[in-house]
Amino acid sequence: MGIITNVILPLALALIMFAMGLGLTGRDFARVFAQPRDFVAGAALQLIALPVAAFVLASVWPMAAILAVGLMILASCPGGTTSNLMTLIARGDVALSISLTAVISLLAVVTVPLIVGSSLTHFMGQAAPPLPVLETVLQITAIVVVPTALGMLVRRLAPAFAQRAGDYTRPLSAAVFVFVVIAALISSREDIVPFFTVAGPVCLVFNLLMLGIAHSVAAGLRLDRSQRIAVTIECGFQNATLGIVVGTTLLGDVRFAIPSAVYGLIMLFTGLGYSLLVARRQGA
Repeated sequence: MGIITNVILPLALALIMFAMGLGLTGRDFARVFAQPRDFVAGAALQLIALPVAAFVLASVWPMAAILAVGLMILASCPGGTTSNLMTLIARGDVALSISLTAVISLLAVVTVPLIVGSSLTHFMGQAAPPLPVLETVLQITAIVVVPTALGMLVRRLAPAFAQRAGDYTRPLSAAVFVFVVIAALISSREDIVPFFTVAGPVCLVFNLLMLGIAHSVAAGLRLDRSQRIAVTIECGFQNATLGIVVGTTLLGDVRFAIPSAVYGLIMLFTGLGYSLLVARRQGA
């Protein structure tokens, strides 16, 4: 288990973020200023609505405190790179999806320690393990920010190579994500059976709830169809790999990672279902 949590999981996340960086340019960040309303709507839903919804569910749903914190860890994570692929399948605004994923991922250096630290104190009290804040910031920087920046640098210096590499690294990163989720579930097999009966339903409700909230807010703000799709999918696809790393590597207990691992599997089915549904309606 040690080599999985301390080596394989961080390297897997770094690969996923590097693959995302290969597809980024400065224009993706410029969109924040070019179309601020779309970006602000998506960012507010991820940075505010996600943690609030998770906190409400964790507070009212009967579950162990360690699972409640695990749900909050998941909610603190940015959107996953798989959201960009699902947005493409759904014929949504891929540029907006990429911009949200990139910016919120960079902000994770601040948001993850803040939300996770507060959740540990609230739900576990004195029984909570210490969260090494500085180590958390440094590790998130090392496995999220730095690989993304390196991918962008490669894209800038060698765009043709980045394009070719991206054709391989993007599907590879998706495969790595599935591997990480399965590895986390296998490593926690002693706890997954009793905890899945709680984590499964609450993660499904959380996912569907956020898809519904995001779609409703985007529609209420009268965002264009493609922007509504991007914002909705971005709020339904969290970086479960980061949640698993935080739970297993930084907090040292795989049980913290169970909600992220379970959610990672659930969102593949709900997200793909949503993407195919809206794509079919758009093509009709």
